[in-house]
Amino acid sequence: MSLDSFTDSVDEAVSGFFEPIAKWLGDVVFYSVPINGTELPLIVAWLVIAGLVFSAWFGLIQIRKFPLALKVIRGKYDEKGSTGEVNHFQALTAAVSGTVGLGNIAGVAVAVSIGGPGATFWMILCGLLGMATKFVEVTLGVKYREVHADGTVSGGPMHYLPKGLAERFGARGKTLGKVLAVLASAFVLFFGLFGGNLFQVNQSYAQLVSVTGGEDGVIGGSAGALFFGILIAALVGIVLLGGIRSIASVTSKLVPAMAGIYIAACLVVILVNVTAVPAAIGTIIEGAFNPQGVAGGVLGALIIGFKRAAFSNEAGLGSAPIAHSAVKTKHPASEGLVALLEPFIDTVIICTMTALTIVIANPASYVEVRQGGDSIGGVTITSDAFATVLPWFPYILTIAVMLFAISTVLTWGYYCMKAWSHLFGRSKASEITFKVMYTLVAVAGSLLTLQTLIDMADAVLFMLAVINIIGLYLLAPVVKRELNKFLDFARRRDAGEDTEADDDEDQEPAKTTV
Repeated sequence: MSLDSFTDSVDEAVSGFFEPIAKWLGDVVFYSVPINGTELPLIVAWLVIAGLVFSAWFGLIQIRKFPLALKVIRGKYDEKGSTGEVNHFQALTAAVSGTVGLGNIAGVAVAVSIGGPGATFWMILCGLLGMATKFVEVTLGVKYREVHADGTVSGGPMHYLPKGLAERFGARGKTLGKVLAVLASAFVLFFGLFGGNLFQVNQSYAQLVSVTGGEDGVIGGSAGALFFGILIAALVGIVLLGGIRSIASVTSKLVPAMAGIYIAACLVVILVNVTAVPAAIGTIIEGAFNPQGVAGGVLGALIIGFKRAAFSNEAGLGSAPIAHSAVKTKHPASEGLVALLEPFIDTVIICTMTALTIVIANPASYVEVRQGGDSIGGVTITSDAFATVLPWFPYILTIAVMLFAISTVLTWGYYCMKAWSHLFGRSKASEITFKVMYTLVAVAGSLLTLQTLIDMADAVLFMLAVINIIGLYLLAPVVKRELNKFLDFARRRDAGEDTEADDDEDQEPAKTTV
């Protein structure tokens, strides 16, 4: 049996077994209600409402404290002796690398094509709302993190849910928190293996094949796929061995590079068509409020824009606090402020650049999708937009796709490892078992599609959003106190007062585990 036949058989067997489960799970998690001819997934409403609530609760912190967040990331409020493994910038880039992926290129392209240019406006608004949610969950992630005797740090919903709920509600809260922590760990692990790993490798390989001669090209066969998978797995495995320090060291260089390459390419397309920019912006604004627009008018554009942004920046899903919790700081809210920059980078900047490029370049595939075609992938739409400037521009997109995918696989590898450790312990044997499994899944990503498992992974991740946001509501008063503490510290630091001695009490004691 050839390798192609074997992989096809595995795909069919896995899909056949899990398809009923995936369908049921998807129907439950992404249950939609029809509104004015457009389907609104309730999970999207759940995420957007959380953004609205936290934006109001913290007085539009994403706008008022945006300059302060920039000061924090530049190190103005750093303190000697702070517990943690990485600095603010490294923690941010590690988390951003987990959210900035193929969805920023492919998902946005399809959303704008189906929902019209007006979806861009609502996508930006949802990204701004998500900044407040991200602030809350990351502050909790640092507040309730676990610092081990070897200096490594573990954090995320599997830590702040049991600890925070126990602190606020006693024994009952502790019991509930432990149950939610196990569920959160399982959800993170499942999504990371298939959505954060296998899917990213699969799609980046497909894009590479498309620009190297297709199925008959140099890497189009099963041997090329296997080589690609092994190469990615080796790179990921080497970086994972170093933990968050190694990942942050890579992502702190990779994220600026990949974002810079992609944004520069988008800017070239925009500048070449600079005379069309005013009309494009007008089209976006008009489409956002035009009751006669495509896909359900104003509400249709709003729902599609919100859906894309919510799925892209992961605000409220509980994943980012795992990376941010490793930061060196004595003030949890300081990293919460840094984290609110994440949806701004992911959605307001990168997703918007994709949308504006497509609207301005207006490639034929974009028009075809708007007219009802559904066979064209989102990456193709963006690639066609790039090709309107120079024929070789799609190669730049391929490089960006590869970097986006690799960075996502790296960060989700770290997330999964922390979830795995929470479930199965931190022994060397346990960690080695996970790393071997994760790298093998990366190899499989270039050979197998396993679309059913990827669909299940999406549903599982948004199940995490349900329990995570409930926890955020219950623990928001804790975040408020932490914010006030840090704002007082920042005010005194700005005034030139000595702030070192009286902040030692905020330092977390190291947990004596190995």
